[in-house]
Amino acid sequence: MAVPLFDTQTPLSRLWPAIEARLSEVIERGVFILGPEVSAFEREFADYLGVRHVVGVANGTDAITIALRALGVGPGDDVIVPSLTFYATAEAAVTAGATPIFCDVDPDTRNVTVDTVRAVLTPRTKAIVAVDLFGCPAPVPQLRELGLPVLEDAAQAAGASLDGCRAGALGDAATFSFYPSKNLGALGDGGAIATDDDGVAELARTLRFHGSHDKSTFIEVGYNSRLDELQAAVLRLFLPELDTWATGRRSAARAYAELGLGEHCGLPAVPDGVDPAWHLYVVTHPRADEVLAGLRQQDVQARGYYRLPVHRQPAMAPYRAASPELPVTDELARTNIALPMSPVLSGEQVREVVGAVAAAARP
Repeated sequence: MAVPLFDTQTPLSRLWPAIEARLSEVIERGVFILGPEVSAFEREFADYLGVRHVVGVANGTDAITIALRALGVGPGDDVIVPSLTFYATAEAAVTAGATPIFCDVDPDTRNVTVDTVRAVLTPRTKAIVAVDLFGCPAPVPQLRELGLPVLEDAAQAAGASLDGCRAGALGDAATFSFYPSKNLGALGDGGAIATDDDGVAELARTLRFHGSHDKSTFIEVGYNSRLDELQAAVLRLFLPELDTWATGRRSAARAYAELGLGEHCGLPAVPDGVDPAWHLYVVTHPRADEVLAGLRQQDVQARGYYRLPVHRQPAMAPYRAASPELPVTDELARTNIALPMSPVLSGEQVREVVGAVAAAARP
């Protein structure tokens, strides 16, 4: 049985008539930029998260850049970021004018911790970016006790929670990506910033539209970064499905554990109080690339993520000297394997994957 890494089509299959109808409404209305669909989605997503404001932007990368600037980050500042993450997390800090300072992560949860962040604090540190890696919320409340603004990169964690608080509502601000493969994905690019801070939200709205409130007076050098009206329309249809989809992901993760996957590889740890949304289900094995080759032979899609972590990327060379060695990050980058995960991963597919891992992991 072929098992795909992602299945983005099956969860949407029953929604296609509603999607087509909603898109037709937007086209007939003829309002395509910052119209009623964006405003409605911002309200609805804010209500879902339990925050005062959501600001829709063009993509998740712009969301981080704009959020950092709205939190006061600029040239001369340091921003602490993990290196075990997608490149955009650090790229956005540089785009905001800051220097990324890379920190290590916990070997079991793969997220930053108070200790890994504290180890790299500098006198110029202006903010901390905590990534909810693979859909498992980072310890953002404890990080905020360090006394610095914490930006929660929740791009992979829509539908997750920590102690009953939704991912995206844990930090001083949070960012989301609506890339199609995300837990809450659009039919193209999109992103958002969530916050309870009125000032952060107001500056984010200004920055997303060229630094202007009124299209004629420009008070900041901003960006042309707005959530598209068509994407907002479909996101409004998908948002009510998010909790069901997250439940399906958690059920698949439980099935992996119950069927003995942990006998053949290292499973991700879930801290107390965390309800993950499992954008990706990532295990570890000391011979990860050999296991991946074996899985391909058995028609099970899998891949290694962040094999070259961000602090080792060529473009980050100017910032590498400011960061320490990151041994846990380097080891996780070498040994991780992302296995198939989706809201509709069946029990039969889980058994197929577990059997394929068992075969591929044999000495």
